[in-house]
Amino acid sequence: MDIRIHDERSCTWTSEASVLDGVLFFPVTPFTQEDSVDIPILSEHVQQGVAAGAGGVFVACGTGEFHALEPQEYADVVRTAVAATGGRVPVFAGAGGSLPLARGFARAAAEAGADGLLLMPPYLVQGPPAGLVAYVAQVAAATELPVIVYQRGGARFDVASALEVARLPRVVGFKDGLGDLDLLSRIVTAVRADTAAAGKDFRFFNGMPTAEGTVPAYRGIGVELYSSAVFCFAPEISLAFHRAVTTGDDATVQRLLAGFFHPLIALRERTPGYAVALVKAAVRMGGLDVGGVRPPLTDPTPDDLAELARIIEAGRAICATEATR
Repeated sequence: MDIRIHDERSCTWTSEASVLDGVLFFPVTPFTQEDSVDIPILSEHVQQGVAAGAGGVFVACGTGEFHALEPQEYADVVRTAVAATGGRVPVFAGAGGSLPLARGFARAAAEAGADGLLLMPPYLVQGPPAGLVAYVAQVAAATELPVIVYQRGGARFDVASALEVARLPRVVGFKDGLGDLDLLSRIVTAVRADTAAAGKDFRFFNGMPTAEGTVPAYRGIGVELYSSAVFCFAPEISLAFHRAVTTGDDATVQRLLAGFFHPLIALRERTPGYAVALVKAAVRMGGLDVGGVRPPLTDPTPDDLAELARIIEAGRAICATEATR
């Protein structure tokens, strides 16, 4: 992916190819008991993830409860993640919501030193494809940052509008959270042909909740990059899966799907919002007090926490077994 990285020393933009690779880390946003953002814990969380081998940091996105942050908190979160990462991997920040707010978030991310944006859907309303193209164009024009567009919820692109968005100068990627593989396959084929002809490096991402569960299917249509919420609390499991899927170790992929990811997905589906709440709870189980989730999300019940612990233990046991083979 051709991404323009800001060089603070020279105040210029330089082009780096394929800087997003491997397991992409989506840190949670820690909250204190007083319900403020816990900056020291966030910094520690991001540093731990980068040290564990993250290929990129996506801060204040879905797992990071972007929907629950006010603008100053958002700016503090992005600035903290940039400092904690220390330039070792790119930092992309979430943006979205109403058009004026989305532009404001984009500018705040640029000022905080982010390397790019993940543009999430507008809230509540569902616009037609032409309206989505206009929304992306206006947010992308707010800064010089590269933008990855997130198709999810009410933001559903058809092939024609996906092509329009991909042709925007600052749009460098398309992330899918719908799971409509027929539609996505047609978008991937059309956009790749169009951007290749224009000499533009364009990347696609699997953005489904607990994306590992659908990685084999997405890879079948040529979408290899994916979000890993599991990396937040069990990087060894996330990395073992990534290693297996990228080396063609199908047996290990299936063992991890059956013994860890599919049970985790089943638990996640019990309650709306568990895609975030379970991740945060698991990070707490690992010894980092990131607090709970903000309403309208709810924290897991004691029974669900106990099941979560059993699932994580089973995943680690599979990894330990694979390590001795």
